[in-house]
This record gives sequence, structure tokens and C-alpha cells, in this order.
Amino acid sequence: MPTKVLITGASSGIGRDIARVLDAYGCELILVARREDRLKALAGCLQGEPRIIAMDIGNAEKAAKLYELTKDENIDILINNAGFGVWGDFTKTSCEREVEMIRLNVEAMHVLFKLFLKDFKERGSGKILNVASAAAFAPGPYMAAYYASKAYVLRLTQAASHELKECGSSVTVSALCPGPVSTEFNKVAGVHFSMKPLSSKYVAKYAVLNMIRGETVIVPGISVKIAAAASKIVPSQLAAAITAKIQKKKASKEDFS
Repeated sequence: MPTKVLITGASSGIGRDIARVLDAYGCELILVARREDRLKALAGCLQGEPRIIAMDIGNAEKAAKLYELTKDENIDILINNAGFGVWGDFTKTSCEREVEMIRLNVEAMHVLFKLFLKDFKERGSGKILNVASAAAFAPGPYMAAYYASKAYVLRLTQAASHELKECGSSVTVSALCPGPVSTEFNKVAGVHFSMKPLSSKYVAKYAVLNMIRGETVIVPGISVKIAAAASKIVPSQLAAAITAKIQKKKASKEDFS
């Protein structure tokens, strides 16, 4: 019987490419995103016949609804990928938009992670990949709320992973922490990267391989690995200053006039 995988945010970027990787492995996929046309286009490119669920999971209540729709599907792997970012001076960015982001990046992620993990632990098998970001390793001036939301994803995953290991569970949970990736993220967040991004296909393959291995924190790319290691010894104030400089390079000069 093929491995069954639920992927949120599957219509583009890392989620879409993870779907392609797992489809090539022969997995049975359930693809979730708001844009049904994008999901249908993806499904048409896959070898298998995925189930498509076109819905918004942008808060805790909606995420719980997705769980209710799929909890009896015998899911083996959850790819908790849906999310977006907001860029700009914290005093000038839209509070409403940031709250929407927090509800998706934190609330919805938390609900799906917790509910499926409880099922997996009771059953004694399963894997969960929560998509965080290299942003989780430092304070993030000019993307303050986004960085904070991804730190939540990382720390929650690490804590749950430790609990699973302490009780001897075979269930594994992983946090994917990529740096810049060529996806629609920068368009949605309103940024352009100051360093060359990794390809989404590379990140997807790397993420799946290390999730299968049971790695708790997955960091694609040498430069991001170095930055992640440095974050453990660099003082927070210095890290914030470095991050601020990087973030300012992502926008035009007019944004800081």
C-alpha cells in the first residue's frame, strides 16, 4: 500500500516541488491550497492521481476543518508548508496583514501539527515536516513578524521532537529551514533577494531525503548552514543589525526614504 501524504500550500514553490518528489517515489498525495486551478495543473503533471482539496486554511478553525476532512485517510506524512511573509518597517506594515500571516504561519501550522502528531504517536508511525525558514535563527528587522513566526515553528518542532525521542516513539518531526528560495514568496512578501537563491526543486529533494532520515532540523545550502551555526554564538543585537542590513537590500531605496 503506497505511503499517503498530505501537503498544504501545494499549489506553488516548495510545496509543489515536494509533491513532485513524493509523487516520483510512488506516494499517494492529498494536495491542499486555495487555488484550485493551480492544484489541477499540478495534478495533471503527476504520475499518480492525487486528491485535491481547494480550501483556505488560514486560521486555527479552518485548519481544524482540514484535519476533520482527512483524519480518517490514514495519512502517513504531513507536509505542513502553507505560509507567507510580510516585509517592511514594523511601524508601517499592515497590522491586519501581519495577523493574517500569524494565523496561517503559527495558528494553522500548530493545529495541524498537534492533531496529526497525536494520531501518529498513538498509531506508532508517521512523519511530519514543518516548513520554517532560516529566518527562525535570528531577530528579523524589516520582516519582524515573519521571522518571529518561523522561530515559533522551529522551536515547537524541536521541543516535540525531543518529547518523542524521550518516550521512544518511532514518529519523527522535522523543521525545514531554507534560506532564499526561488518561489513566489518574494513577490507575496514584497522583496527581492540580495543573494542568489536556491532552486525550489533542490530544496524539495533535500527536505524529503532528510525528513525520511528523521533529521529534526533540515538546513539546505552551505551558506545557510554556516549562518545557522553562527547564530548560536553571535549576540542577538549583532545578529539583528546584520539581518537589518540584509533586509534593506531586498527593497528599493524609495522604501527607506
